[in-house]
Amino acid sequence: MPREPGCRGRSPPAALVLLLLPLVLPRCARALAVIIVAEDAKEKAEQPVLQKFERSGKSSKVNLELKEIVFVIQSQSNSFHSKRAEDLKQNILNQAADLGKELPRVLLIHQMDRHEGAWTILPLIPDFSATYGRNSSWIFFCEEDTRIQILKLLETLGRFDKSKEWFLGKALYDEESTIIHHYAFAENPTVFKFPDFAAGWALSLPLVNKLAKKLKSEPLKSDFTIDLKHEIALYIWHKGNGPHLTTVPEFCTDNVDSFKAGHCATMFNIFLPLCGDPVKEEDVFVAVKTCQKFHGDRIPIVKQTWENEAALIEYYSDYADTSIPTVDLGVPNTDRGHCGKTFAILERFFNHSSSKTPWLVIVDDDTLISISRLRKLLSCYDPNEPVFLGERYGYGLGTGGYSYITGGGGLLCKGLSAGLDGRWFLIQIGRCRQIFPVVMFETHGFSMGMVFSRTAVQKLLASKCRCYSTDAPDDMVLGMCFSGLGIPITHSPLFHQVSAQNTKTIWQFFTSPFFHITDELHLLNARPMDYPKDYLSHQIPISFHKHWNIDPVKVYFTWLAPNTEDSLNGKKHKHPKEDL
Repeated sequence: MPREPGCRGRSPPAALVLLLLPLVLPRCARALAVIIVAEDAKEKAEQPVLQKFERSGKSSKVNLELKEIVFVIQSQSNSFHSKRAEDLKQNILNQAADLGKELPRVLLIHQMDRHEGAWTILPLIPDFSATYGRNSSWIFFCEEDTRIQILKLLETLGRFDKSKEWFLGKALYDEESTIIHHYAFAENPTVFKFPDFAAGWALSLPLVNKLAKKLKSEPLKSDFTIDLKHEIALYIWHKGNGPHLTTVPEFCTDNVDSFKAGHCATMFNIFLPLCGDPVKEEDVFVAVKTCQKFHGDRIPIVKQTWENEAALIEYYSDYADTSIPTVDLGVPNTDRGHCGKTFAILERFFNHSSSKTPWLVIVDDDTLISISRLRKLLSCYDPNEPVFLGERYGYGLGTGGYSYITGGGGLLCKGLSAGLDGRWFLIQIGRCRQIFPVVMFETHGFSMGMVFSRTAVQKLLASKCRCYSTDAPDDMVLGMCFSGLGIPITHSPLFHQVSAQNTKTIWQFFTSPFFHITDELHLLNARPMDYPKDYLSHQIPISFHKHWNIDPVKVYFTWLAPNTEDSLNGKKHKHPKEDL
């Protein structure tokens, strides 16, 4: 299919602040949507045989041996997570032994970690191809809490021709275009499907071998890894030159005790991890980053919602306000990253707080968080280990970069104007090139929650790794520091950071010949309604970020308040778009 004028196949630029600009590129979005719709029609034409098999209700002889499947558990090196992954591995092997099958190969990602980027999967594809490309048929990926019925999985994968290129999983899709997905398919984001990792996902070896050849000739170039599941699907699809995700109904995220369990090859444990008693209230110190201009609107919401859950809490600002109260750290507020303020908080926690307080949580003044759930989660971690916990992103992982716990990176426009008589520059984002008026964008560092063990803080401060400037992005500097120390980032999907909203308003700004933004415009949010319906259905979230254009009090009491956990734990609940 010929590409529309102005479209190219290059990787996104390094600067996150430029991710907004694809909103003004509708031609590329239309081209992507047309390709996807055409492929959907092709897939429907290939489905009658599978549908006939499912409708018949008859069992079919499995034409796939268990030894042809390589299981890859997306594990982490932290002791809690590695133990869960080892338990899943043993469960898989036990099922195989009970069936009298030859034991399959079960790999743990963190044990294959030759470099920082192993968790992003794609750097491992050449190794998978070289090692298993001749004697295996499928690579099956899953998370540590995925539950697998081996015999049902064999039956499910056996329906697909293993000599062809297949990308299988449970489909997620965006209902609205989002900045973390580079505004891909902006006119109709529902056409592009990506896998829910919790349900497991599979690649046939012919596809793995093809991807390995592509990676050899075209090394990974993406600077940022933000939403891995979407980025992997986009890479495999390869602008229509590769397969898109085929939905497999037997790949499920229903709870193990669901009435659907007999139909599913995979399921997911829907629960909040709890290992003994929750961490004591006085064992968690909460640091809230704020500044004077937000004392009057954001802090009252914190006090109205989650402040009472925290036994130890301080508000850090650029102004000492006794009515809150706030602590002036002597670090001026900055328009971009808050590295200076964050490291001042770390120093204060380590040197001035009780030496018995094992956990530090740093949040923003517009973060909504459940401290009671966090205390349960932290019961599974050893504070004597260097733990740095939150939502994991990556930078430059294809070329030896580092992982980091995202503090976000909002886009901010302040009092800027541009028009047809201004200067122009050429920018390229994803597949699209376009000329735009010069406008300046600044980044803010936001935090939906970074969790540190005291041991991690001690090792960090002892290393002398510090900010290269006061307004450096604190999340990325911390990522560099911990990477240099050999301390791995621990990821939890229960912390929610970034998504897009109000894109129509942004579109109006940029489609006008002249635009003028006279006030702050925050574009990155992580509200419940910003996620695919199915994604939150198997989670009990710990935090969301941003108050903008929502009722934050209602969001808190709907999703995060202590009495909401039972309603979220394994029971159906309305999608947030209905609640709000």
